[in-house]
Amino acid sequence: MTALCYQSLMAPQVDVDLIARAEAWLADDPDPSARAELRSVLDGLPGTAAELSDRFAGPLTFGTAGLRGRLRAGPNGMNLAVVTRAAAGLVGWLASQGGEGPLVIGYDARHGSAEFAERTARVATGAGREALLLPGPLPTPVLAYAVRALGAVAGVMVTASHNPPQDNGYKVYLGAGLGGPAGAGAQIVPPADAGIEAAIRAVENVSSVPLGGPGTVLGAEILQGYVRSAAAVLTEGGPRDLTIAYTPMHGVGGSTVTAAFAAAGFPAPAVVAEQAEPDPAFPTVAFPNPEEPGAMDLLLALAAETGADLAIANDPDADRCAVAIPVADGWRPLRGDELGALLADHLIRRGDPGLYATTIVSSSLVGRLCAARGVPYAETLTGFKWIVRAADELAFGYEEALGYCVAPGMVRDKDGITAALTVAELAAELKTRGRTLADRLDELAAEFGLHATDQLAVRVDDLAEIGRAMTRARRNPPATLLGAEVTETVDLLPENDVLTFRTATARVVIRPSGTEPKLKAYLEVVAEGDPVAARTRAAADLKALRAEIAATLGV
Repeated sequence: MTALCYQSLMAPQVDVDLIARAEAWLADDPDPSARAELRSVLDGLPGTAAELSDRFAGPLTFGTAGLRGRLRAGPNGMNLAVVTRAAAGLVGWLASQGGEGPLVIGYDARHGSAEFAERTARVATGAGREALLLPGPLPTPVLAYAVRALGAVAGVMVTASHNPPQDNGYKVYLGAGLGGPAGAGAQIVPPADAGIEAAIRAVENVSSVPLGGPGTVLGAEILQGYVRSAAAVLTEGGPRDLTIAYTPMHGVGGSTVTAAFAAAGFPAPAVVAEQAEPDPAFPTVAFPNPEEPGAMDLLLALAAETGADLAIANDPDADRCAVAIPVADGWRPLRGDELGALLADHLIRRGDPGLYATTIVSSSLVGRLCAARGVPYAETLTGFKWIVRAADELAFGYEEALGYCVAPGMVRDKDGITAALTVAELAAELKTRGRTLADRLDELAAEFGLHATDQLAVRVDDLAEIGRAMTRARRNPPATLLGAEVTETVDLLPENDVLTFRTATARVVIRPSGTEPKLKAYLEVVAEGDPVAARTRAAADLKALRAEIAATLGV
């Protein structure tokens, strides 16, 4: 049916040009199921006008996080046509930059991931580039490791990390040739993202993209190399007596974590049976993110049942690590900042040389710790692409959203598996002296003050609401927080949409999320004195601070 015929059947507000663009996209889409999906939307006009408009509101933007979006037909979704264009743009850009070496490709167990990875390989070989695929659905850190280990020009990881099950994504890493020493095996940063985006937009149609062979599926050696390297991150011969409960949260980390713990000499963790195998539906959690309320409930129940010393969770692609510890009244998940401080402290005491880095939204405790210990420290913008570029000789980097890089020479990105091994090493070492992670946190609080953090996260349906809230905060910034004068206001516009307010004992950093439709305010208060009493005061202060910032943002 022609666009003109469609227009005669529908309300005047349906754009004829939109229908023509949809028909052209449909004719060029290589996926029969996506074509049928889009045809159904077209056949549903005028009742489906809003949905059609949303699918064609614009292409998914290829930014520093690559692509991420809902699995659906059309340019504003993750599908085979969009991935084909992205792969063609990427391999074209690599050639234009003189990049040499293979493209290594990894994927998780989400819907469409294997298909998107296979299509990327065929686009690469069609352009004359060697394509190497990881041997099955594997964690993101294995892909980041493989880029370095194989001397690849770049890497692609098909994953949406901890996003809801209806999403998928496409992350790009550069090898040493184009990424440089600090960016070897790291996620892309500007101007590479803009260059790749321009190359993607230059792809006229999917049917013009030449497809080659399926590439080479790597053997088990690449995973075995990762596992050996992960185990070698720990001090050889150190204590290993620890009972661990673990969950991969329906993701791809389970078998790799089990192998890594065995290689490091730890007893096998007890694994949450309901979440042990990859499942793209993530049936036992509302969101497959350990930070979300309730996501770790099954893990904590298993930890209590087995009398574990430590409970560990990875997100579905295993690049994040969450930890919970036993306390008097049950189990307490550690905040990302608490685990970041514990790991930094452990690595400093272990003597790991280099610079320690975190982000402007993470706790200020690590900065104070580094100053006191006389080790180099830096703060970066949010995101591991910036953290790992803080220095060529990086010792450790972390961000409050459960991301930790404890072995930058192995994986130049957040790695939830080596982080899990390292915190287990610390817990086992403390156990030999009759102490716990909670004890070490109290010792750090007694030395530096209790640095308590929390977050106000507002999920929106309309992305414009984030801009309106940021505008309200800029036009009417708070003069006081928790009754104390705001002594510093920092606005990073126009380069970055980040706003910071500080008092003598509190800090608030506000920014839009880079990966989800959320507005985030990162809250920190510092309380001195006895750690137990300080923790009670800090909890009350954080609650009050949340309310004050919510009022400032109008959310």
